[in-house]
Amino acid sequence: MLRRPQDAPSYDDAALERIQSEHLAYHARLRAAGDVATNGPVTDQPDESLRGLTFYRTGSLAEARRLAEADPAVQAGRLAVDVMTWYCPPGSLHQPGRPVSLE
Repeated sequence: MLRRPQDAPSYDDAALERIQSEHLAYHARLRAAGDVATNGPVTDQPDESLRGLTFYRTGSLAEARRLAEADPAVQAGRLAVDVMTWYCPPGSLHQPGRPVSLE
């Protein structure tokens, strides 16, 4: 889970845009490499600090944490991570979905 820390540093608009771009590119690389099953932002959540979810395919909490903490937005202090094990029914991440737009 990606959260916005209460003490997140402030950045100017150009830096925020760069951090977000690097964050998105990093997650695209993880998906392409097969390290992430899926990920994305959340909206309409009761806890506004919750910003997004990432489902790693690493086989260990330590490796998931290492990858999560290497996220440029985490390294910049804009996001913090909560890492935990999640179980789902076998094959459920292979079922076709539908594209969703946040716009």
